[in-house]
Amino acid sequence: MGGVTLIRLAGSTKPGDEAWNEIQYPVAHRLLEKCDAVFRIAGESKGADEDVRIATERGLKVFYRLDEVPAL
Repeated sequence: MGGVTLIRLAGSTKPGDEAWNEIQYPVAHRLLEKCDAVFRIAGESKGADEDVRIATERGLKVFYRLDEVPAL
């Protein structure tokens, strides 16, 4: 596809730089308002940890393993 993302248009050159943090995290936190649950993929990530914290505060279910996610 090769389109330019909003983050790149804002001047971001890598995850974690100033433009990334200014856009990515607020957008992710707004998306959490539309979620019923969160699936936390293993691995170190301050952003993902913050998403889990916010989800927990909002009473959302947080899954850590795929076998925990209920079938549709």
